[in-house]
Amino acid sequence: MRYPIGIQSFEKIRKGGFVYVDKTDLVYKLAQGSVYFLARPRRFGKSLLIDTLRCYFEGRRDLFDGLKMPELETEWQQ
Repeated sequence: MRYPIGIQSFEKIRKGGFVYVDKTDLVYKLAQGSVYFLARPRRFGKSLLIDTLRCYFEGRRDLFDGLKMPELETEWQQ
């Protein structure tokens, strides 16, 4: 198993074969809501979360294969 130490790019983690804890169902729920305030300490995955949201809003379905997101999202528009 390869751990993504210091990698904050969703694409690099998914294409590089690194371990990824699937929380894309929570990302989907976050994107469907209105306004959120994300207060998290340093080194707690804020950059990776934002990059995951960017890939989702760009419609990069290929990066989400094998995760929970394709079960929830049906349209995949950019």
